[in-house]
Amino acid sequence: MRFATYEYQGRRHCGVLDGAAIRPFPDGTTLLDLIRSGLPRAATDLPPTADPVPLDAVRLLPPLEPPSVRDFYTFEEHIEGVRRSGDRGVPEAWYDAPTFYFTNPQALIGARDDVPYPPGSKVLDFELEVAVVIGREGRDLTPEQARDHIAGYTLFNDWSARDLQVHEMQVGLGPCKGKDTATTLGPHLVTPDELEPYRDADGFLRLALTSEINGEVVGKDLLSNMSWTFEEMIAYASRGTVVRAGDVLGSGTCGNGGCLAELWGIRGERIPPPLKPGDTVTLTADVLGSVRNTVIPGPEPVPLPTGRRRPRSRPRP
Repeated sequence: MRFATYEYQGRRHCGVLDGAAIRPFPDGTTLLDLIRSGLPRAATDLPPTADPVPLDAVRLLPPLEPPSVRDFYTFEEHIEGVRRSGDRGVPEAWYDAPTFYFTNPQALIGARDDVPYPPGSKVLDFELEVAVVIGREGRDLTPEQARDHIAGYTLFNDWSARDLQVHEMQVGLGPCKGKDTATTLGPHLVTPDELEPYRDADGFLRLALTSEINGEVVGKDLLSNMSWTFEEMIAYASRGTVVRAGDVLGSGTCGNGGCLAELWGIRGERIPPPLKPGDTVTLTADVLGSVRNTVIPGPEPVPLPTGRRRPRSRPRP
């Protein structure tokens, strides 16, 4: 099954896809509610209550409003490319565990929404990823247990202001504002049964991934080139803590042109150039569909002072 959250005639709805249309659930139903009640049964027990709405008549919103969003770093080729300009290679610590950071669940945008340029940035990039959505709470899960905690999958585009990212990460924290403006989630949530035919002998999902800028293909990869499965990512995320229904976990950026920064590292120059207003980025995955977002001008940054330098001898209470 495939579920979508959308805006139609000025109102927010949730429904199940039926070909080129969406069958809406009762008013007030959210996908997060259904996930917490247990997909797909919760949706089966809650029949649509209105006539189908054509997909081309709605604005697709992010499928859900997640409690948290973790973004992982699981494609070795992506890291090799991004770090190549500094001749740094993949750090040995990367192989120890599937590293992730928390990003902003308030910054999610829909599959066709415009993307404002991040304030103060001049180097905007996209990142082609797939996300898994947690279906029920779990703690200290094994990978085998984690599979039963998956509600579904969706596309994930971690928009990145590379100049802000590089600058702020010199502090030893982050990424922060370099990743804070927009993350595309969509176009819908696909339940795990639809992806099972694509699972290989090692547990990876062999889905073809493609990135395009203004209709020109810039990257192609397979989701199965991840170094950890989604189940292993969930197990690590739940170690010593709780993953909850609706939590989103991004795969990290795929290789072979999954973002511009990787291509810049390989080529030693910014070709293709950073995204500019008017550019349209289309990301596609087998089964999951496509997201297509156009970059538009963003606001100017609100002025702030630099940090006050304090004398080495400081007053104390």
